[in-house]
Amino acid sequence: MTTTVIDPATTTREPGPSPAGPRRSRRRGSGGGAGAYVVLIVLALFAIGPLVAVVFNAFKNNAEIGTNPLAPPTSLSLDNFTEAWTRGDFATTMRNSAIICLGAVLGTCLIAGLAAYALSHLQVPGSGIVVGYLFLGSALPVQLFLVPLFFLWTQLHLVDNLFGLIVIYWATDAPFATLLLRSFLLKIPKDYTEAARLDGASDLQIARRVVLPLAWPGFLTVALIVALWSWNEFFWAITFIHDPKLRPVATSFLAFQDQHSTDWGMTSAAAIFMLGPVVLLFLVLQRRFVSGLTAGGLK
Repeated sequence: MTTTVIDPATTTREPGPSPAGPRRSRRRGSGGGAGAYVVLIVLALFAIGPLVAVVFNAFKNNAEIGTNPLAPPTSLSLDNFTEAWTRGDFATTMRNSAIICLGAVLGTCLIAGLAAYALSHLQVPGSGIVVGYLFLGSALPVQLFLVPLFFLWTQLHLVDNLFGLIVIYWATDAPFATLLLRSFLLKIPKDYTEAARLDGASDLQIARRVVLPLAWPGFLTVALIVALWSWNEFFWAITFIHDPKLRPVATSFLAFQDQHSTDWGMTSAAAIFMLGPVVLLFLVLQRRFVSGLTAGGLK
């Protein structure tokens, strides 16, 4: 048996990258990062620009808006806000929207929570078909159901009824909310539910004492999404609510339009009234909202 000895002095190294190579790649990477920041800044300007224009126009009259709609106001007058609050009857419409949002959030969370728990932690026959049906229900346009639903709601005396509108929001929001909660509940370890079941807990006790405390970020996410949809929804509200005393806040914009013109100053002020509670709620709960979309049952 022979042993070969390699002399380090005689070995030749394969040519490697020059020292300038990593620096060049680092420079290229930093340039790509700067380009990404530029793209993000442009997208942020596109998103924030319309909101800034709305705030500017809320302090202008129609003549000033027509002259320069994108410039800052020359004076800070609150006349548009006071007139818009009175003409749009925001005291009534915001109260109605608060009732609708609360009812829609509670009902959707209950319906979607029970359905998502059954589809994720119980042996439901045909669960795959149910999930496919929920995807189909989320994809279909709601306008397809308008005519038969209106005749049914008329017979049930649910037109001009806040509860009737809340039930419609339950039906339209529950499929998406169920799919979102199901994807969240699937990440909760089943060891917890199996241990509780071995201790003699019923399915309702497991859902209330085990799954719900772990899944509350997902429920919070669903609640925020449903609240935003219910607050901003216009199509169902204008179709099924005709009584001015029961109309939600999204219909207040109709008060600033006549047959031939629109008062854009008061419309902008009304938009601030409508967007203010939504933006404030999202800013307060944005961290929990993002964690509910991205986190699993356990961190």
